[in-house]
Amino acid sequence: MSSRRLLLPVLLLAALPCLAQRSSLAERVTALEAQAAIQSQGASQSNIELLNRTTQLQDEIRSLRATIEQLQNELEQARQRNREQYIDMDSRVTALEQNAPAGKPAPAATKPPVAASPSQPASAGESAAYQAAYNSLIKQGDAVSAAQQFQAFLQAWPDSKLAPNAWYWLGESYYALGSFDLALKSFGILLDKHAQSGKAPDALLKSAYSQLELNDEAAGRQTLEQVIAKYPGSPVADMARSRLRGLSLER
Repeated sequence: MSSRRLLLPVLLLAALPCLAQRSSLAERVTALEAQAAIQSQGASQSNIELLNRTTQLQDEIRSLRATIEQLQNELEQARQRNREQYIDMDSRVTALEQNAPAGKPAPAATKPPVAASPSQPASAGESAAYQAAYNSLIKQGDAVSAAQQFQAFLQAWPDSKLAPNAWYWLGESYYALGSFDLALKSFGILLDKHAQSGKAPDALLKSAYSQLELNDEAAGRQTLEQVIAKYPGSPVADMARSRLRGLSLER
């Protein structure tokens, strides 16, 4: 009997480490379960945020598509207006070309020719109309209005002493608008009808630029060489040489 009483405490002491180990395992299991629950909750929250972000991106994409479609429609409308405007401008230039007075052939000069002095000075109406068109282009930067005003000027005063300059600035207006073929035509009319004008050298240079813009490099190079040969000591010749060097470097 006494031996049993002595054995019981011994067994209890031996069982204490096992009980402690089981308690520790239970705590670890509880901690892992809590951690898993937290991670699950975090993953669920992340999924919700991801879903919200995806929905937001989809809304933004739909909005951007609508904006792109609107811009495409506006671009097409602008292209249509440009086509109509181009047709109108081309017809006006053709009409002006037919009404322009015939000029004398250009002399073989080594210096820029000087414009002949007209017998009658420009009237107040001519000067005012020309200056208004010039201001629209140079001061206001409105090439469309300038082109229309120079067209109207040339229609009203085709024989004006300001006509050569008007043809040149009409070409510059078209050049600024990117209508390089119309610019080339305007510069060509100046060179054909007013070959002795002081604007002839500039018109020849800008004719070369227009040809290059139209991707006609052979014609552009030839015209640049013509500028150099015809006006060797002028600023336009220096500009022509510089452009030729640029073309060579591009190759």
